[in-house]
Amino acid sequence: VQLQACGGGLVQAGGSLRLSCAASGRSFSSYVMGWFRQAPGKEREFVEAISRTGDVTYYADSVKGRFTISRDNAKNTVYLQMNSLKPEDTADYYCAASSRSRPTSYGSQYDYWGQGTLVTVSS
Repeated sequence: VQLQACGGGLVQAGGSLRLSCAASGRSFSSYVMGWFRQAPGKEREFVEAISRTGDVTYYADSVKGRFTISRDNAKNTVYLQMNSLKPEDTADYYCAASSRSRPTSYGSQYDYWGQGTLVTVSS
Protein backbone atom coordinates (compact mmCIF):
# COMPACT_ATOMS: atom_id res chain seq x y z
CA VAL A 1 0.00 0.00 0.00
CA GLN A 2 1.33 3.42 -0.94
CA LEU A 3 -0.06 6.46 0.81
CA GLN A 4 -0.03 10.04 -0.42
CA ALA A 5 -1.08 12.79 1.96
CA CYS A 6 -1.95 16.32 0.97
CA GLY A 7 -3.90 19.34 2.12
CA GLY A 8 -1.49 20.95 4.52
CA GLY A 9 -0.79 24.65 4.51
CA LEU A 10 -0.68 27.87 6.47
CA VAL A 11 -3.78 28.88 8.39
CA GLN A 12 -4.59 31.35 11.14
CA ALA A 13 -5.55 30.20 14.59
CA GLY A 14 -9.22 29.31 14.69
CA GLY A 15 -9.23 28.30 11.05
CA SER A 16 -9.80 24.95 9.37
CA LEU A 17 -8.01 22.59 7.03
CA ARG A 18 -8.86 19.21 5.58
CA LEU A 19 -6.12 16.71 4.97
CA SER A 20 -6.52 13.87 2.52
CA CYS A 21 -4.58 10.66 2.17
CA ALA A 22 -5.01 8.61 -0.99
CA ALA A 23 -4.00 4.97 -1.02
CA SER A 24 -2.88 2.95 -3.98
CA GLY A 25 -2.77 -0.77 -4.11
CA ARG A 26 -5.32 -3.31 -3.17
CA SER A 27 -7.59 -3.78 -0.20
CA PHE A 28 -7.69 -0.29 1.23
CA SER A 29 -10.83 -1.27 3.10
CA SER A 30 -8.95 -4.02 4.92
CA TYR A 31 -6.75 -1.51 6.75
CA VAL A 32 -7.30 0.55 9.83
CA MET A 33 -6.17 4.06 8.99
CA GLY A 34 -4.58 6.60 11.26
CA TRP A 35 -3.18 10.10 11.37
CA PHE A 36 -0.11 11.04 13.35
CA ARG A 37 1.81 14.27 13.65
CA GLN A 38 5.30 15.41 14.54
CA ALA A 39 6.17 18.93 15.57
CA PRO A 40 9.73 20.26 15.26
CA GLY A 41 11.89 18.88 18.05
CA LYS A 42 9.14 16.64 19.36
CA GLU A 43 8.29 12.98 19.10
CA ARG A 44 5.63 11.71 16.77
CA GLU A 45 2.20 11.60 18.37
CA PHE A 46 -1.06 9.91 17.57
CA VAL A 47 -3.93 12.08 16.36
CA GLU A 48 -6.84 9.92 15.27
CA ALA A 49 -7.66 6.51 13.80
CA ILE A 50 -10.61 4.92 12.07
CA SER A 51 -11.80 1.36 11.66
CA ARG A 52 -11.92 -0.48 8.36
CA THR A 53 -15.59 0.26 7.82
CA GLY A 54 -15.45 3.76 9.28
CA ASP A 55 -17.88 3.11 12.11
CA VAL A 56 -15.35 3.38 14.92
CA THR A 57 -12.95 6.25 15.53
CA TYR A 58 -10.34 6.78 18.20
CA TYR A 59 -8.80 10.15 18.89
CA ALA A 60 -6.24 11.84 21.08
CA ASP A 61 -7.57 14.05 23.85
CA SER A 62 -5.71 17.00 22.40
CA VAL A 63 -7.93 17.04 19.31
CA LYS A 64 -11.23 16.00 20.84
CA GLY A 65 -14.10 18.00 19.48
CA ARG A 66 -11.91 19.73 16.90
CA PHE A 67 -10.62 17.06 14.51
CA THR A 68 -12.65 14.43 12.70
CA ILE A 69 -11.33 11.45 10.77
CA SER A 70 -13.38 9.85 8.01
CA ARG A 71 -12.82 7.54 5.09
CA ASP A 72 -14.26 6.76 1.69
CA ASN A 73 -13.42 3.19 0.79
CA ALA A 74 -14.77 3.64 -2.72
CA LYS A 75 -12.17 6.36 -3.27
CA ASN A 76 -9.39 4.70 -1.25
CA THR A 77 -9.06 7.89 0.74
CA VAL A 78 -8.97 8.88 4.39
CA TYR A 79 -9.55 12.43 5.57
CA LEU A 80 -8.76 14.53 8.60
CA GLN A 81 -11.01 17.53 9.06
CA MET A 82 -9.31 19.99 11.41
CA ASN A 83 -11.32 22.82 12.91
CA SER A 84 -10.53 25.43 15.54
CA LEU A 85 -6.85 25.06 14.82
CA LYS A 86 -4.34 26.21 17.41
CA PRO A 87 -0.66 27.15 17.03
CA GLU A 88 0.23 23.99 18.94
CA ASP A 89 -1.31 21.95 16.11
CA THR A 90 1.59 23.01 13.90
CA ALA A 91 3.35 19.84 12.71
CA ASP A 92 4.00 17.48 9.87
CA TYR A 93 0.96 15.25 9.58
CA TYR A 94 1.30 11.63 8.44
CA CYS A 95 -1.26 9.07 7.43
CA ALA A 96 -0.66 5.40 8.10
CA ALA A 97 -2.28 2.03 7.45
CA SER A 98 -2.50 -0.85 9.92
CA SER A 99 -3.48 -4.45 9.37
CA ARG A 100 -4.72 -4.61 12.96
CA SER A 101 -8.38 -5.44 13.44
CA ARG A 102 -9.18 -2.33 15.49
CA PRO A 103 -8.05 1.31 15.52
CA THR A 104 -4.84 1.77 17.46
CA SER A 105 -2.80 4.70 18.69
CA TYR A 106 0.53 2.86 18.60
CA GLY A 107 2.67 3.87 15.67
CA SER A 108 4.52 0.57 15.82
CA GLN A 109 1.31 -1.19 14.87
CA TYR A 110 1.06 0.58 11.54
CA ASP A 111 2.53 -1.13 8.51
CA TYR A 112 2.59 1.61 5.90
CA TRP A 113 3.24 5.33 6.15
CA GLY A 114 2.77 8.23 3.80
CA GLN A 115 4.98 11.23 3.51
CA GLY A 116 4.16 14.17 5.74
CA THR A 117 2.10 17.19 4.87
CA LEU A 118 2.97 20.34 6.79
CA VAL A 119 0.34 22.22 8.74
CA THR A 120 1.34 25.60 10.11
CA VAL A 121 -1.03 27.52 12.37
CA SER A 122 -0.20 31.15 12.99
CA SER A 123 -1.30 33.03 16.10
